[in-house]
Amino acid sequence: MKTLEELKAIRERMQSQVSMREEDHSRTRVLVGMATCGIASGARPVLNKLADLVQENNMTDRIAVTQTGCIGLCQFEPIVEVLEPGKEKVTYIKMTPEKAEEVFKEHLVSGHVLQNYTLASADIK
Repeated sequence: MKTLEELKAIRERMQSQVSMREEDHSRTRVLVGMATCGIASGARPVLNKLADLVQENNMTDRIAVTQTGCIGLCQFEPIVEVLEPGKEKVTYIKMTPEKAEEVFKEHLVSGHVLQNYTLASADIK
């Protein structure tokens, strides 16, 4: 178990990286489903990877990484939704930290949606 000081330090670090209640719609919002199903499927490392990449690349003024509750598609977790001002929402499914890094580079930096990772590419029956 971590000490109270260690836990406080982790909390402060994460709050600087991840906006928990961000409602700024003038910049791109990246929502990571962090309900029980998302966490059990590996959403926390995905959230951490995206938050780290945004911070490391000094893009916190353009992109807000935010956790959200249940998105309602448990079989597709971990789920990442990208909401860009003036554009359709893009829902990425079955994410991993590696896929999240690819989404960051290709979609968030270069503007190219990775269709093969989206909900639209899923075989929904």
